[in-house]
Amino acid sequence: MPQSLRARVPLVSAELLRALDEPGQAIAPAALAIARIEYPALDAAPYLHRVQHMGEAAAARLERCTHAALQPRITALNAYLYEELGFSGNRAQYDDSRNSFLNEVLDRRTGIPITLAVIYLEVGRRAGLHLEGVNFPGHFLVRACSEQEPEDLIIDPFHGGALLSEVDCRQLLREHVGEDAAFDPSLLATATRQQIVVRMLVNLKRLYVRMRSFPQARFAADLLLAVDPSAFSELRDRGLLAYHMEDFAAALRDLEAYLRLMPREDSVEEEDASPDENTEEEEPSESSQIWEHVKALRRRVAGFN
Repeated sequence: MPQSLRARVPLVSAELLRALDEPGQAIAPAALAIARIEYPALDAAPYLHRVQHMGEAAAARLERCTHAALQPRITALNAYLYEELGFSGNRAQYDDSRNSFLNEVLDRRTGIPITLAVIYLEVGRRAGLHLEGVNFPGHFLVRACSEQEPEDLIIDPFHGGALLSEVDCRQLLREHVGEDAAFDPSLLATATRQQIVVRMLVNLKRLYVRMRSFPQARFAADLLLAVDPSAFSELRDRGLLAYHMEDFAAALRDLEAYLRLMPREDSVEEEDASPDENTEEEEPSESSQIWEHVKALRRRVAGFN
C-alpha cells in the first residue's frame, strides 16, 4: 500500500468507529467516512447538510399526503427522490466505483442498491417514516413499518422504490443467488448499522480486487477489521492482498495470525507429510493452501534478514 494511503488507515478507521458509536440510526456519517478511501480530503459536512435538507423537503411533501396509510406516504417519498430529484439505479455502469461512495451518489444521483438504500433510509427517517435496512442476499432492500398497519412494506431503492411482494423477493433471490436458492423469511431480517457498513466495505473490497486496485482493497480490509476484529476471513484476505503487493512481512503476520485463530486441520503444519496423506485426487483445503503461502513467505522474509 502506498505510504500516503497506509498513513490514512488509522485516521479513517477512527472516524468510521466514531460514526458507528454515535447514538441513533444515522448511517450517512459512516458511509462518508468509507468514501475517504478514495477521497482523502472529503469534507462530510456539506453532504450531511444536503441529506438533512432533503429530509426536511421530503417531510414537507409527506405532510401534504392526505392519507395516513403507509403506502401513500411511501409513494410520496418515491415521487420526491426518483421523480423530483432524479435518483436512479445505475444499471448501465453498475461496477463503476463511484456508485459505492455516498458523496458521488449524492452528486451524480445514481448508485447501487446499498448506497441508494442509505439515502432512502436517511431521507425517509427524517420525513417521519419508520424505515429499516434489509440485508437481502445480492440486493440490499429497505423495510417500512407502521404500528397502525399489520404488514410491513419491502422496498427496492435501486428500482425507483418499487414495493416487493414475497413472490418478487423469491424471484430476486433466484436472480442473484441461483435458481435453486431457497427463500426464507429470515432473509428479510433487519440489518444493523454495523452490518450495513460491513456490507458496503465488502462490496467495495471485491470491486477493488476486480479492478486489481490492491492497495485500496487492503484499505477496505483494514476498515473491516476495525469494525469487526473477529472477522478472521478479512485477516486472511488482507494477508493475501499484502502478498499481491509484495509486502511480504505484513502478509506473513496476517496469514500466520489467521492460521492461529482458525481451527487447525490434521497435518496442516507438517512440512514433510507423506505422499499417502495428500493424494493427487484430493483438493487441498483452504488452510493447506494458506500454510503453503506461509512457508513461502517465511523463506522470503528470512532471506531479507
